[in-house]
Amino acid sequence: MPAPPREAAVLLAVQLPGVSDREFEADLAELGRLVKTLGHDVIGRVTQRRDALAAAAVVGGGKLRELARLTGGTGVVPSAARAPQDKARARRAAEAGEAGADDDDEAWAEIDEGDVGDDEPGEGPPPERPAAVVCVDHDITPSQARNLERATSARVLDRAGVIVEIFHRHARSREARLQVEIARLTYVVPRLREGAGGGGERQAGRGAGESALELDRRKVRDRIAELREELAAVQREQGNRRARRREQRRVALVGYTNAGKSSLMRALTGSEVLVEDKLFATLDTTVRALKPEAKPRVLVSDTVGFIKKLPHDLVASFRSTLDEALDASLLLHVVDGSDPDFRAQLAVTREVLAEIGADPVPSRLVFNKADRLAPGARDELAREFPGAMVLSAKAPADVAGLRDAVVAFFDAEMVEGELDVPYGREGLLGEIYEHARVVSEEFDERGARYRVRAHPADLARLRSLLERAPG
Repeated sequence: MPAPPREAAVLLAVQLPGVSDREFEADLAELGRLVKTLGHDVIGRVTQRRDALAAAAVVGGGKLRELARLTGGTGVVPSAARAPQDKARARRAAEAGEAGADDDDEAWAEIDEGDVGDDEPGEGPPPERPAAVVCVDHDITPSQARNLERATSARVLDRAGVIVEIFHRHARSREARLQVEIARLTYVVPRLREGAGGGGERQAGRGAGESALELDRRKVRDRIAELREELAAVQREQGNRRARRREQRRVALVGYTNAGKSSLMRALTGSEVLVEDKLFATLDTTVRALKPEAKPRVLVSDTVGFIKKLPHDLVASFRSTLDEALDASLLLHVVDGSDPDFRAQLAVTREVLAEIGADPVPSRLVFNKADRLAPGARDELAREFPGAMVLSAKAPADVAGLRDAVVAFFDAEMVEGELDVPYGREGLLGEIYEHARVVSEEFDERGARYRVRAHPADLARLRSLLERAPG
């Protein structure tokens, strides 16, 4: 069966004061990649310089008509006011501080044709395929989204909505699906409106004086509470697994989305992890052993990628995923060295790591995708970032060098010692070989003496096990 046709999308962005042309273009290009990951084809974009987002519909009237030309809409927001009872209800809800109340009456203001900014509508015929989706590179209010929908006859997603939808489609594990559903519902609650959940005539289950909209919001809040309880149980189970792995040598790959962490994970561990040229291709934490296997074993974790303007609810939701970084002994901070905007991406990753308290964890900077670098750029990166590794996950020699560096990091902490294993205690040999590297062994009438290299804590624990009475 052929795949369904991809919907066309148009990007909408405002360049605000203090945002350089380069930053603006980088943000817009990233939004385009997000929209592509979501499964849409970007057929155009509408941009404007403004001091602030227009209160009614993000951009002024001329740009709104240009946007509507790409979507097949009218370019006009109906100026009819809400019914008096609706306005009164919204005002009461706002005074009571109810979450999800309509923003204010600016949402119903007419578009100001005299807005300051580059507001001349674009020329040209409408596209052969009108855009069904408008993706806005800002966090916008529910009323701004509704006004854009009325003017364009298209579905409107702000940047947060695009990211939430990507996470919703790509989550695989039970924990990730629960986390994403909580974030998605939290995003949806203030955007519910009368009639969206099945009409305003419903009465069943409604409390005294409770409108259909209020009922819908209450149901969503109750569902979020149920999901949080279920997630807490899953995270307790995951926490137990992490506690069992905590004594092992662990490396976490962290970095901006699409930096090539999954490709590097696959190369380092020989595992069949998902590798796609998409943003947020990996949402679930994957843990595999370093290959060729080191003694003691080294575990490698691939974590969810970071991104600018990540919705706060998603940062909170994926905190447990990022806990893999806190539990690690070493962080490999992977950066796409071929991306012109890599310095800003590096700053974003460092900010998030600081936010979750991962600053004290030792880290190593790894510039990936060296195969895409211009001649001489590899040496320039090495000079600008002393101590960093510049490599390509596609080059076996580069990957082997990174593996050796990881093993050397752990070996530097190891000390040499002796373990006496009397006959009858051979059951502990598995523990010894798992947590230490055996250098030599000797046998006499009492048992075996093993000379090993191990982390001081592991060596002390093994000696403690051997000193206990059998059984």
